[in-house]
Formats: sequence, structure tokens, C-alpha cells
Amino acid sequence: MSVSPPPSVRTPASGRGSGAGPTAAELLDFVGRTAADAGLIASLPLDPEGRTWVRLDGPGGSEAWLIGWPPHTGTGWHDHADSIGAFTTASGTLKEHSLAVRLPADGWKTLELAEDVDRSRQLTAGHGRAFGQHHVHEVLNESGTEHAVSVHAYYPPLPQIRRYSRTGAVLRLEHIERPEDWQ
Repeated sequence: MSVSPPPSVRTPASGRGSGAGPTAAELLDFVGRTAADAGLIASLPLDPEGRTWVRLDGPGGSEAWLIGWPPHTGTGWHDHADSIGAFTTASGTLKEHSLAVRLPADGWKTLELAEDVDRSRQLTAGHGRAFGQHHVHEVLNESGTEHAVSVHAYYPPLPQIRRYSRTGAVLRLEHIERPEDWQ
């Protein structure tokens, strides 16, 4: 379920790096500061059945989202294509499973992953992480009773999200979502 944002939700923007847009570190700083805004976090409507989200104004032309996670929900395996990103847990606890390997950007449907590429981390309130292009991960709220809320930012704004399925060491590209699929 998506929640229509107010006409313009403004949040503090961080400074821009020397490049064309914000760096991963600047995105991480932004999501951390935004996650600490108790009023903004409390304003997100939470649904017991599905994730909710509101789009925010990110720094330097980035795309940002405030996301509510009911118990036992997750994203499934995906990447953010050519965008860098960062996210911070504002309340509750999220778990991230990721792959510590750079995958080819295009031209494949099925890959067999090597051993020892899996990484997992728990991100409690106030903790976050930044990531580079083509970062493949899934994010989960494993709690059986508590919602989690997080703040995410991406630059450039997401051109697509590639969705994967995973069975053991086999990762399969299932489909590609475009912005019109989630906005």
C-alpha cells in the first residue's frame, strides 16, 4: 500500500560533493539526520498489512523515501541499477542480506554465486549504511510484533529496480521495475 505524500514534504538537505550529485557519504548523512526527526517519523501512517511510503525531497536532486515496515515484511532480492544509495533505520530493527560481490550490470538472467559472498547485518534505530551501484540486497523486518521505519535515499533518482529470486547459490533476474511501477 502506498500513501500519497503531501504536496511537498521538505527535509534538510546536505551539502553537495564536488561531483554532479551527492556522494554516498552525503546520502548516509542525510538519511541519518532525517531518521532522527521524530515528528517526521511519527507522521508516517503505518499499515499492519503492507509497507507504506512517502517520498521526501533528498539532497542535491536525489530521491528519498520514508518507509514503514509491518512485522514479517521485506523487499525481496533487488538492486538499484546505476544509483548509489543509503538507508538508516529510524525505529525498530531491520536486517539486510547482501552480496559481497560486484555482479555484471546487464546481459545475464541466471548466475551461480561463489561461496562466502553472503553478508548480513542488523540495523537498529539510528544505524544505517551506504552502498554503491549495482548493490544486490534484501531488507527485512523480522520482528513478529513491531513495525520498523526507515529513511532511504538514492542518486541519481532510481531509473529502475531489478528484482531477483534466489535458490541456494543461484540468483535469477525475474523482472525489472521502472519508476511508474512504484510512484
